[in-house]
Amino acid sequence: MHNMNTLRGIDLNLLVVLDALLAERHVSRTAARLNMSQPAVSHALARLRHLFGDPLLIRRSGRLVPSARAREIAPVLTEALRQVREVLGPGGFDPAREKRAFRLAMSDYGSAVVLPDLLKKLRREAPGIDLAITQASREAMVQLVLDGECDLALGVFPDLPERIEAEQLFLEHFACLADREGLAGRGRLDLEAYLARPHMLVALKDEANTEIEMALRAIGHVRRVAVTLPHWGNAPRLIRGTDLVLTVARKALGGHERDPALVIFEPPFSIPSFPFVQVWHERRGGDPAHLWLRNAVARVSRSL
Repeated sequence: MHNMNTLRGIDLNLLVVLDALLAERHVSRTAARLNMSQPAVSHALARLRHLFGDPLLIRRSGRLVPSARAREIAPVLTEALRQVREVLGPGGFDPAREKRAFRLAMSDYGSAVVLPDLLKKLRREAPGIDLAITQASREAMVQLVLDGECDLALGVFPDLPERIEAEQLFLEHFACLADREGLAGRGRLDLEAYLARPHMLVALKDEANTEIEMALRAIGHVRRVAVTLPHWGNAPRLIRGTDLVLTVARKALGGHERDPALVIFEPPFSIPSFPFVQVWHERRGGDPAHLWLRNAVARVSRSL
């Protein structure tokens, strides 16, 4: 009987606010997402706490953390609202009219490869959607998604925790880049020549043990890394006029194919291909705007 009385006291808008609060874990972000004022969201949270007889979200070290009851409610509520939206039909979500800010985490590789076409698509089809891009290590990006600080992360994530969903965007492989003059007319380097050269590594400081190093170690070799950079964007230009070799994800070199000073070639040893994916928290699954953005990312990635 208590449940029926609780249900009578709740209008659907309150449940929409609760669903957004549990996903965002932040009053101002929930307000922006729902196009409400912050006081209106705070007032809704107060009413929800009263109706459920539970704090729902507890403030801990400046962040809102869901209570045990809220964690229990979240998946059921998201699924119920998804079904309601389905019944109401597609008229409930219109990308052209959506006003929303999303936070995406990706490396500068992701920014260079996926972002140009994604931004064109957003400006054309959903001009009210704003993006804020952040960069961090793989582990940090997954943590941002887990904590609700990021809506979506793009990258290479071999190990994902529970409650994180993933979709492969494309399969990527490695390629090498070297100065044409330094190759003395050869189109590539064999393994011996590759190992004799100094190398440029693009990695964040906690990611120096890369796929390239692991692949070399598997065949009993180590290369000398003479230069380490945190961003690959400037790396190809720095190769010009040097004896350095850069080994990076192939799509990162797309704009340098026509550079007469540089040569792109296959690595002289086997490095496994890797899936480039987008990841999100399962609690975002039922949000139509989030789903639209994920589909937009997937579509532009497939056309690369």
